[in-house]
Amino acid sequence: MATQTPPVPHRTGSQDEEIVIISHSNLFYWWPVWAVGFLLGIMTWIEDHHMAITPAGTTATKNLRTGDDLNTTREGFVIPKGKELPRDQLNSEPDNPRLFISRRSSYGVTFAVVLLAVIIITNVPLRGMWSFVVIMFVIMLSIIFSFAGWWDAIFRAIAFLDIRINMGGYFFISSVLFIAWLITFFLFDHQIYAIITPGALKVCEEIGGGEKNFDTTGMTLEKQRSDLFRHWILGLGSGDLIVNTSGAQTHHIQLPNVLFINKKVHMINEMLREKAVVRGG
Repeated sequence: MATQTPPVPHRTGSQDEEIVIISHSNLFYWWPVWAVGFLLGIMTWIEDHHMAITPAGTTATKNLRTGDDLNTTREGFVIPKGKELPRDQLNSEPDNPRLFISRRSSYGVTFAVVLLAVIIITNVPLRGMWSFVVIMFVIMLSIIFSFAGWWDAIFRAIAFLDIRINMGGYFFISSVLFIAWLITFFLFDHQIYAIITPGALKVCEEIGGGEKNFDTTGMTLEKQRSDLFRHWILGLGSGDLIVNTSGAQTHHIQLPNVLFINKKVHMINEMLREKAVVRGG
């Protein structure tokens, strides 16, 4: 009589699966600064205008006579008597204009506005109702300014705002920030994490700290993505995750700035749901 081999229990894929949650620093939200900086640096280089450094009192003229043909006039700068153009060394020829810079002051103003906006958004959290209040305040202020006829005066005042950054300035600031962003995003941020498997939760809450282990039974998740400016505009749908463990001693584990938080929470809930079904079966 042949002996029947007992059927092997079927294991779902999620039982061997692990979900890694990375908590990112606020530096992640600074990507618009280096992105805009690189873009403005490239646009400045394409324009191919150069900055001339002149002493105080220099005047521009379009009737400058140079060379052997004194009947021909050209545009140029007239240096005040007794003053000189910058030189690398004494008694050398004056430096030729070599620094790339845009003729448009709007480039520098745009970069300054983006930089200040990111600083404010990443350091002044506006959650829930506060985000709505700020948006409504801006809209109401815009309507009031429109009816009062103040926008024309404001735009004229902005036109006098002249901020100039040369190509090297854009590339230097953006490159340093981009390198710091890459190192933080791919190295340091990965030191603060949570690894969730069907039966266990491993958490490291600080760089260089040890892992803490918890049971996932009765674990609940809470996601916060109510900061419109930080989570939705700069974070592209990120959010803060709060994990509440169960047991004799409950722990509230906060993991801020989690990317694709909706997808992560959905995957974790599916994993825990399958675990409950397997146990119940």
